[in-house]
Amino acid sequence: MEYRTLGKTGLKISRMGFGGIPIQKIDEEGTKKLLHAMAEKGINYIDSARGYTVSEQYIGYGLEGIRDKFVLATKSMSRTKEAMAADIETSLGNFRTDYIDLYQVHNPSMEQLDQVIGEGGALEALMEAKAAGKIGHIGLTAHSTAVFERALELDWVETIMFPYNIVEQQGAELIHKCAEKNIGFIDMKPLAGGAIEDGTLALRYVCSNPDVTVVIPGMAEIRELDENMAACSNTAPLTEEELAKMDKVREQLGNDFCRRCNYCAPCTVGINIPSVFLFAGYLQRYDLADWAKERYSTLKVKASACIGCGKCEPRCPYHLPIREKLKVCAKDMGE
Repeated sequence: MEYRTLGKTGLKISRMGFGGIPIQKIDEEGTKKLLHAMAEKGINYIDSARGYTVSEQYIGYGLEGIRDKFVLATKSMSRTKEAMAADIETSLGNFRTDYIDLYQVHNPSMEQLDQVIGEGGALEALMEAKAAGKIGHIGLTAHSTAVFERALELDWVETIMFPYNIVEQQGAELIHKCAEKNIGFIDMKPLAGGAIEDGTLALRYVCSNPDVTVVIPGMAEIRELDENMAACSNTAPLTEEELAKMDKVREQLGNDFCRRCNYCAPCTVGINIPSVFLFAGYLQRYDLADWAKERYSTLKVKASACIGCGKCEPRCPYHLPIREKLKVCAKDMGE
């Protein structure tokens, strides 16, 4: 496994890290098994978040006895000093540690970023926690290129996390600026939230960009860990065949698709919007109608239940017309 320096933090981390979203669907023992396997293979970067329900707790359980083998990162959507200070303490408790290597401001809008850096904002709590030795470094995550660009000019920002993959190129120039400014770049959604089915191809693409410091695919199984590690360890140049496959992926997906970040939740009537779009995608893009409809049928609330309230759409960082897309899904699924 290749190791990189995470920008101005000076932390030495593996080129591939661990995204802590999928472990929400397993358990503490499964997480412990994964983390021990990662330690044995030399993967030393872990990413979680306060918003990932039980992720921090499961990771904390799994880290017992091996905490020193990892660079631990998490993030909070708190915008005020008081709320951020409380979240830092919660994270420390969940992780069963007295020190978190990287704490990040989680996906602020431009207006929320003003609040974070203003008087009584979350940055004050982060700075105090850093001075007290509770956290080592401060970063920011974003889905908006405008926020990304602004973050590059903030001297307290040591790392930036942003989506980058075969079909999402909007941050490419800004990622290069990260390298120029010695800001660590953490790549999220390398598989476009699961929309790209060929994980090896997706990770090979991301790792071919030298400006990406670390890529953090989400994993919940040892099989995924092994496959992802093999892809990220393969430093051979991309082949003509791989480039052709990437072009096909771009043609199939375009940019108008759900990345399954789940920021649209909760739906007023209980629709699992990302799952609806996932199953509809299999039908619409891959001609897997029977397979998609069978899985769609397991959803308790279907797309046709949408009442058009629109509360989901302002939450979507990709500004998808969710209500219209749900109507199309309902029609395609035969509702």
